Amino acid sequence: MTMTISTIGILGGGQLGRMLALAGYPLGLRFHIYDPAPDAPAGHLAEHIAAPYDDMAALEHFGACVDVVTYEFENVPVMTARALERFVPVLPPPTALEAAQDRLVEKRFFQTLGIPTAPFAPVDDRVSFEAALAQIGLPAVLKTRRLGYDGKGQAFLHDATAAKTAWNELGGQPLILEGYVAFARELSVLAVRGHDGAIACYPLVENLHRGGILRRSIAPAPALDPEVQALAETYARRILEALKYIGVLAIELFEIKHPPRDMEGQATQPRLMASEMAPRVHNSGHWTIEGAVTSQFENHLRAISGVPLGITDACGYAAMVNIIGELPDVAALLALPHTHLHLYGKAARPGRKIGHVTVCADTREELAGRLARVEEIVEQ
Repeated sequence: MTMTISTIGILGGGQLGRMLALAGYPLGLRFHIYDPAPDAPAGHLAEHIAAPYDDMAALEHFGACVDVVTYEFENVPVMTARALERFVPVLPPPTALEAAQDRLVEKRFFQTLGIPTAPFAPVDDRVSFEAALAQIGLPAVLKTRRLGYDGKGQAFLHDATAAKTAWNELGGQPLILEGYVAFARELSVLAVRGHDGAIACYPLVENLHRGGILRRSIAPAPALDPEVQALAETYARRILEALKYIGVLAIELFEIKHPPRDMEGQATQPRLMASEMAPRVHNSGHWTIEGAVTSQFENHLRAISGVPLGITDACGYAAMVNIIGELPDVAALLALPHTHLHLYGKAARPGRKIGHVTVCADTREELAGRLARVEEIVEQ
């Protein structure tokens, strides 16, 4: 199989688009970015069309400049992806965007594939909110069905007062109420599927969120039961094959280490429950740039270009720490051995991801020590 695609179009010009371009240049690929923001970070590295997502003339011009289009965030309008399909292949397919953009649609999609989730109910008005509370119970999480990310558009309901406050803040738009899952830890699995149907999965990653924002990922996840890895890969394969997916897919999961059991000793919850999916390269996969044989970014490009997938094995142990809000002491980070700094060219502001640091090691003990030092600097 030979590389016949030379120019990739990316919808969205954030840091993920930037890292896709950085991974593709050694493969001889070229890139065009489509993002309404004139200062999009990926625009520093590629041709950039700064136009609205509904500008049909600009989209047609963009499609004529590239061999295939992909996207770097899941809130690209589906109509934009559909419009571009008239001129050029769009991968992953827009059906993946449709499945991931609406949390209710996503949860129902998981159900059809036999992938367990937290209990959930749609909320369209105050009456359905009260019905959902009666059905799901408390504690629960109220979320917008669309556009929420990094903890935005969601509220934790621990009692009736919190439920009333959440409704006052979020009511008046399509919502979903999800039962609270008493998980042991948050995990994610990244998988990639090629044109030929070949699938490869990365080791499960343990994630730490604070304030709804990913702060740290450790790969492979510590104390990982091989059965849990196999189960996560099973879920990923079901989704990839159902969507006829091409590219990298991320699935965020809850691990229930000791599921509660009924009177007969049967587990009343599964070991793994799906939280949500992202039809793109993912923040929890940034460690793969230095920590895996083939990065998630290179494998995404391999997949959509129609060439063989790369090996997804970890090279020892790795951890990724997001830089959020403001720049830390860069010199101190660069002085650390086995540490890799990535800055995105984004202006600092509270809650914004402006870079990340990856640290690698041959043993978990070495990783723990190096990670502690990185976190000390980043969080100062």
